[in-house]
Amino acid sequence: MQSKNYNLRSKENKLTTFDMKRFAITIMVLLAAAGLRAQNFEEFFTNRTLRTDLIFSGDATTQHIALRALHSWQGWAGRTHNLNQVPLKGDGELSLTDEATGTVIYRTTFSSLFQEWLGQEEAQTTQRAYEFTILVPQPLRPAILTVQLFNPSQEVASEMKIRVNPNDILIRNCDNHPTTPYTTIFSGSDKEKIDVAIVAEGYAADEMETFRADARATVEALFSHEPFGSMRERFNFVAVESAAAESGVSIPREGIWKESAIESHFDTFYSNRYLTTSAIFAMSDLLTAIPYEHIIVLANTDTYGGGGIYNSYTLTTAHHPLFAPVVVHEFGHSFAGLADEYFYDTPDIATNFLTPEVEAWQENITNLVDFDSKWADMLPEGTKIPTEVTDKAEKEYIVGVYEGANYLTKGAYRPAVVCRMRNNTATQFCPVCQRAIERMIRFYTE
Repeated sequence: MQSKNYNLRSKENKLTTFDMKRFAITIMVLLAAAGLRAQNFEEFFTNRTLRTDLIFSGDATTQHIALRALHSWQGWAGRTHNLNQVPLKGDGELSLTDEATGTVIYRTTFSSLFQEWLGQEEAQTTQRAYEFTILVPQPLRPAILTVQLFNPSQEVASEMKIRVNPNDILIRNCDNHPTTPYTTIFSGSDKEKIDVAIVAEGYAADEMETFRADARATVEALFSHEPFGSMRERFNFVAVESAAAESGVSIPREGIWKESAIESHFDTFYSNRYLTTSAIFAMSDLLTAIPYEHIIVLANTDTYGGGGIYNSYTLTTAHHPLFAPVVVHEFGHSFAGLADEYFYDTPDIATNFLTPEVEAWQENITNLVDFDSKWADMLPEGTKIPTEVTDKAEKEYIVGVYEGANYLTKGAYRPAVVCRMRNNTATQFCPVCQRAIERMIRFYTE
């Protein structure tokens, strides 16, 4: 692609008195409208969690969504504001619409292992089904629950609508469900906090002290990175002591299969280091009645690997020497929806639906279709696109538009030469990723 100058200060805006008055009136109208749209949590929801268990199935051509079950328990740990807004588009969306008024009362977006699998060659010839769980606040009155999966062009590929009646006797009441033992690792002081459950995977019952130490190390690793460190008071972390029948996790390429708590394994999509679980319902059962919004799973192994899926979970090895940078990297995926910024000549895992026609929804990559919506405002004046890689840019995390990202060498661009989302040796997130994480934290807490 031919280089070009991107000068953010090349145009001078001159407003007349009339323009300024009209602008002020417009802002007042928009603020008033926003106030009308703002929703009171207690108007539509009760203080209960509704766990929605779904099955995603199909192949590269056709996908389906089915409801498996609904579970309910006392307490809601999620957000009670920004209810009908989403911070990112994601690869799918769930919404709740009040049946009586037609008002959208809750929305959330997500990605899934199923949708990553759709990018694999196997999906061209084979049908598979994957489990998925989403937590929503339980509505006071009947509501329509809509789940959508998006295709690579970010259009709706599959949709399911069901009527949710909070008085339905077949919604499983889990108030008396045995709670997995858990320990608070860190508790912030802010009223609105983000609740993160750190789950033990492959730790035997007599290894829980090791797990608790690993959980504390996880929190320390996150807080050693900005903006997590300066915004730590907005987080709660609990260590969920889910004991396994066997110590360790499954490594299929070595013929090792373990009876672990959530049946995680390496070699996902035949990629050695990709550590995931498909046993989402089993993991959700372990977390029943525990206050959480986000999940970090620690695997009791020194084998290198991990995985992070937006608004689903982070799963990473706990005893490899690179544990600290990897768990932070993977949480960047699952919490903030950040994309990988590294690349290969031949990708060996799915490419997260990056297409040349539609701007990627992740905030830290671009294909230049709509770069103004990304980090154009953060570029130093006179920055060329693509941006040349220099030693200075690498050492100082200078924001630019560097080609190579999201596993692709061409057509995908990242904001920095190095970043926690690209290198295990990077000391921090790049400025663009830091802003994306801060925006997400503020979305959940303000």
